[in-house]
Parts: sequence; C-alpha cells; structure tokens
Amino acid sequence: MEVVLLEDVKALGKKGEIVKVSDGYARNFILPKKLGVEATAKNLNDRKLQEANERKIAAEQLQAAKDLAAQLADQTVSLSIKAGEGGKAFGSVSSKEIARAISDQLGLEIDRKKLVLPEPIKTFGVHEVPIRLHKDVTGKISVRVTEA
Repeated sequence: MEVVLLEDVKALGKKGEIVKVSDGYARNFILPKKLGVEATAKNLNDRKLQEANERKIAAEQLQAAKDLAAQLADQTVSLSIKAGEGGKAFGSVSSKEIARAISDQLGLEIDRKKLVLPEPIKTFGVHEVPIRLHKDVTGKISVRVTEA
C-alpha cells in the first residue's frame, strides 16, 4: 500500500513523502496514529494544495522579516545604566531590556530570544546588536548605552 506521510517517521521517510509499506503496517500503525494517509488521488491533490499554501505563507513570512530588517537597520535605541567609580558601568544591559526598549521607543514587538547577544553589554557607547528575524534574515539595531 502506498502512503503519504503527514509526519516524519523514523526509518521510513520524511513528511510529505510517498512511501510503499505493507498493508498491515499501514492499517495498524501509520493510519491509526495519523502519521500518514492512503495515497489516493484526493489525498495527493490535498497534499499538493497544502504544500502550495505552506510555500506561500513561508514566502510572506520571509518578506515580512526582510521588511522589518530594513526598518530596523537605521534605528537606534537608547538605554541608560548606572555608572560606578571612574566612569565604569555598574551593571549591564541584557536582551530583555533591549527588547523592552525597542517596544517602548520604536513601537515594535521583538522577542528577546531573537536578539543575538552572546553576553550582556557592560560598556558605554553604541553597540550593534544582531536580531535573528527569520532563519534566512538577520537584522541589526544600534543600542546606545549612556550613564544614568
């Protein structure tokens, strides 16, 4: 029996593939667990339409990420932290604070987990912070850290 896989099945195939399996395996494992459907003309056509829809949505998300990256490219966010002895920074600026500042100052909602900050910012000045907006798109925003 031929089956269209709806999910990845170990040692059988990936989502969307058409695989040939024994009738018993399909009836007792694949179909009841909704890991796949029988490869009929209707199911194949439904799968094609679904893939086309997924490609369209992925393209829209990619374009939205590119637009947001272009919008963020020339933006600067200002944050202030306390200064200790001799003008040294007392504390640091984390990705959570940067995300909150972007929301407050620019009106854009960016998840703090998308900010690529290997370690918190502990110095004053302007820092470039990369933002992972999509698997193919990385934007940058400038963060100005000043003394409070």
